Amino acid sequence: MTERIVETGSPPAVRLAVEQAGAADGPPVVLLHGLTATRRYVVMGSKALERGGHRVVSYDARGHGSSSPAASYRYEDLAADLLAVMDASGVRRAVLAGASMGAHTLLRVALQAPERVAGVVVVTPAFDPDAPPDLERWDALADGLRRDGIEGFVAAYRVEEQVPPAWVDTVRTVLRQRMAQHEDLLAVADALQQVPRSQPFASLRELAALDVPALVVADRDEADPGHPLAVGEAYASAIPGARLVVEEAGRSPIAWQGGQLSRAIAELVAEAT
Repeated sequence: MTERIVETGSPPAVRLAVEQAGAADGPPVVLLHGLTATRRYVVMGSKALERGGHRVVSYDARGHGSSSPAASYRYEDLAADLLAVMDASGVRRAVLAGASMGAHTLLRVALQAPERVAGVVVVTPAFDPDAPPDLERWDALADGLRRDGIEGFVAAYRVEEQVPPAWVDTVRTVLRQRMAQHEDLLAVADALQQVPRSQPFASLRELAALDVPALVVADRDEADPGHPLAVGEAYASAIPGARLVVEEAGRSPIAWQGGQLSRAIAELVAEAT
């Protein structure tokens, strides 16, 4: 495993913390995390892709984890960062696998630079071009984080109103662990306000232009209402030939199971290469 810093954007440059692992000559996979997460939270610490002979590149998005703060957190910035990471890593073309914000980012890149993309794994998409985002909630999360740090963020999340009682303790624990990975919580607060005000693309109809193997991993609403199953189904319908996978009723979401998600990504890589 090697770690490096990649600079992207015009001065002052944003510094992105990038990690590479696995076989140097293996099929490349780039992992992209979601808003308020870090590179550790795509396949949840699983090393199955590396052990399976893949070349795995992952990085902390601007303002997240060990990456530096930025002035802008719009999807055009996030897409440019992804391409900069691929360029700096010597990856001309790769399977891109991302969750939520990361899923939206990789789709923007797949649309604007299709020659760089061998396949896509779209995990728990949430952006719906036809439904305005709940900006009041995102602003409350940002305000809670700025005012009272991690505990303020957890309080503003209102976990007990979002998930069934059986999931409350688990979600609170994951939120605290995930937020503790960030070096600059104020940068994360800025991202919380800016990302939802940006659009990765204008319409799901644009996804009909994709011509690569595609997998959509969606969650049932009981465990993860922030990433509605209906949105995942809509993405799978919009992307030509995309396969949709969802956990069985009553089971933990696939997106939360690193080993199972890694196997799904590996199967897509095998199809794309």
